Amino acid sequence: MPLSEAARHLALRCETRVNALAREMTGDVFGDIPGYAELPDDMKDVEIAATARHGLRLFMRRARGQGGRHGDHALFRERAAQRAEEGLPLHLLLRTHAMGTYALWRTLHEEAGPGEEAALVELADFLLRNQGSVIGAVAETYLDERAALDAERREERRTLARALIDGAPPADRTALDDLGLAGPSTVLALRLPPADGPATAPVAVRRRLRRLQTVLDRAFGTDVLTALDATGGHALVPGAPGPADDLARRLAHVCDGPVRCAAAQAEGPEDIPHAARTASEVIRIAHAAGRPPELHRLADVLLEYHLSRHDESSPMIAALLDPLDGRPELADTLRTHLETRQDRRATAQALGLHPNTVDNRLARIAELTGIDLASPRGTTLALCALLLKDGAPRSLSETRPGQPPAVPDQPMSRP
Repeated sequence: MPLSEAARHLALRCETRVNALAREMTGDVFGDIPGYAELPDDMKDVEIAATARHGLRLFMRRARGQGGRHGDHALFRERAAQRAEEGLPLHLLLRTHAMGTYALWRTLHEEAGPGEEAALVELADFLLRNQGSVIGAVAETYLDERAALDAERREERRTLARALIDGAPPADRTALDDLGLAGPSTVLALRLPPADGPATAPVAVRRRLRRLQTVLDRAFGTDVLTALDATGGHALVPGAPGPADDLARRLAHVCDGPVRCAAAQAEGPEDIPHAARTASEVIRIAHAAGRPPELHRLADVLLEYHLSRHDESSPMIAALLDPLDGRPELADTLRTHLETRQDRRATAQALGLHPNTVDNRLARIAELTGIDLASPRGTTLALCALLLKDGAPRSLSETRPGQPPAVPDQPMSRP
């Protein structure tokens, strides 16, 4: 709605004060905003002053009835994107616009004479209505730019994490110093529960990974570099802190399912690939040995880790379980029986079976494989065969750096 003649006349009387008012804004008015005084002088005296003059002239143009034109907000958007890139807090940027509006209102109030009260109220309404579109444009552009910058930074961090895990640290160690990875670090391997249906959509996967990132950052009290996808991956923690025992539980809470994780220490960037492979191997072994999803450490699976190393006898040992191929219920029973220290009742309870059913399955396993599960040697042989057969590479060095060894696609709740 156009301004009345009285309101337009009052506004345009202030047009000669635009330059002086812009200088006042960038000086005394904005100077009361916390953090403004610390800004660079050239930003305040040149860029912010130019933006203030643009806003004042835009108001005068609209007061004449010329209305808004395409590009009126272009400078506001350009400055908002620039401030976002420079890291200026959004609240400081918006407060300069709000205080600028107040300074203009105060000037109009000072200029108004007796009998112009109605014109002043009309200008106040006009000013506030138009300021809303400016604030909206500034906030939208700032947040869009910050989102783009944050996405770019996250991708740079993921790229660096993948490079370190693959054994290709950057030539310039400045980035490592900035992230605290020039020295010792903790390397985590994570295996996430499988997702079904809508949970596999890209948006759902990104939401899950963001939640995981938040849990990891809070758990270690620092920015954790992650190279994760829908199935898992690795994370690098600066300073080599040990993970808390409840880490897997906290991760499982945001993943809506059990999570396996393992940690290994790297003394420096060059040790990260080996630590990543070790952590991944610990997860594979814990899975193969029938351990429930939790935080796994090498010390927890020392014997199994040793037994799973490959040599010329490995194919023959792994082949002992070939008769169980196509019989997952027998393989699950064997794995669970070994994990429960050969307690038939505990095995039955874990599998939801009657103890006699467990006995029958164990007898069938012994008949098919020729392994005497009642003897220490037979027990060790069965464990070794499970570890060697369960998707392991021929040797740890044959695993591509940064990639976990293959693990059969089995339910995480009962590996």
